[in-house]
Amino acid sequence: MREVTAADLPSLIASGQEPFAVRGLVRDWPLVSAGLASAKEARAYLVAHARPVDLPVSIADPDKGGRLFYDAAMDVNFRMGTGRLADIFAGFDKAEGRAAHEVPTVYLGSIDIHRYFDGLHQANHVPAVPQDALASIWIGNATRIAAHNDHPRNLACCAVGQRRFTLFPPDQFANLYLGPLDITPAGRPVSLVDFDNPDFAQYPRYREALVHAQVADLQPGDALFIPSLWYHHVDATAPFNVLVNYWWRETPRFLGQPQTAMTHAIMAIRDLPEAERAIWRDMFEHYVFSGGNDARAHVPEAGQGILAPIDARTAQRLQQFLLRSLSQ
Repeated sequence: MREVTAADLPSLIASGQEPFAVRGLVRDWPLVSAGLASAKEARAYLVAHARPVDLPVSIADPDKGGRLFYDAAMDVNFRMGTGRLADIFAGFDKAEGRAAHEVPTVYLGSIDIHRYFDGLHQANHVPAVPQDALASIWIGNATRIAAHNDHPRNLACCAVGQRRFTLFPPDQFANLYLGPLDITPAGRPVSLVDFDNPDFAQYPRYREALVHAQVADLQPGDALFIPSLWYHHVDATAPFNVLVNYWWRETPRFLGQPQTAMTHAIMAIRDLPEAERAIWRDMFEHYVFSGGNDARAHVPEAGQGILAPIDARTAQRLQQFLLRSLSQ
């Protein structure tokens, strides 16, 4: 795993196409200092900043070994609940000192910091990330989160505990044996391979994925940059772990989500006769994947419509058109 200095961060996150680690980037955060004192002090610090509202929490039985995943029927193997942060943390206090196999997995994932906390972001943030980045906090005991990817760029900061990231380039998606697109543990398709005990007979191409894997072990204060669409498997290994991350896109927010387009294409195109699929493949290349220059070159600029580069007004008109089309 490539390592860079904090001084390199602003330029690298603007153009980075490869992951890298920054040791000690957030070492001066008050949250990190509290966690280095003790897990209980870190929890007290977070409770002091928490708003008096219920937070969503995932809970899995001790026999799941911290792996938030599927069960045998391909339903999720955990249940969802809500609670005040102080009440949730009371359970952590009771479990402190007990073996991991004796306590349930408790996981607060992708919690919007601005929505659920007051003053936490102001005291613990990375100025180098874009101001409109989504800031989230991830809290839990030892967990294993299956490999998945995200469309936005990601700066993940280990605040309390330890985390191991195993990363794979986007082109390894087929070798990771992803599960369903619409039934997922957390909104993104995940690898079905158990990274702790891989079944190479069932998933033979996973060996090839491992050739391209990069591993980053983060200690409190360390950060990891994950480029768009890179797959990452995340192990939180301490009895109490906190991660703060930032997501942002390089494209305007008014543009749609590529995953939504692919899901619609599966519904509308995938099951067509092969000859028709081939025609649509060529049209997608002409209008979309080529960048569309040839598709609009012969059309007067005033009449190009959606063939022209999309702006906010055009995007709004397109969204309304799509909603009408999908409702028919």
